[in-house]
Amino acid sequence: MLTRNRIMAFVPSADLGRSRGFYEGTLGMRVLYQDGFAVALTSGGIMIRVTQVGKFTPQKFTVFGWEVANIEQAVAKLLARGIVFNQYGMPGQDEQGIWTAPGGAKVAWFNDPDGNVLSLTRFPTKSRKPRARKTSAGQ
Repeated sequence: MLTRNRIMAFVPSADLGRSRGFYEGTLGMRVLYQDGFAVALTSGGIMIRVTQVGKFTPQKFTVFGWEVANIEQAVAKLLARGIVFNQYGMPGQDEQGIWTAPGGAKVAWFNDPDGNVLSLTRFPTKSRKPRARKTSAGQ
């Protein structure tokens, strides 16, 4: 039913100004608009609404992430912008914070200013499923 509709994601924030500075300035996302409730940004064609929620306790798990083509390069760029990657002490996690999963995926986690856990992921090429193609009937 909703497969043809655009997806948008939500990330909570206690301070929209601080969050906008991070998502726009540090991560380089483009701002679509800001109102008294949220700052809407775009990344890869997806709208991310960083929503003013007041005081909250961030989740301990990933709430939002990006699939990247080269995780080592993406981590290096974010490190240069002051991002600190989380170290979880897991076997297979390197000094930059990149963890290699048993199946070959590589993941690195970091936090936004509110403590929300964000991630970068590089999936192994052989395990990627092809994107669904539209048939001639447009389905």
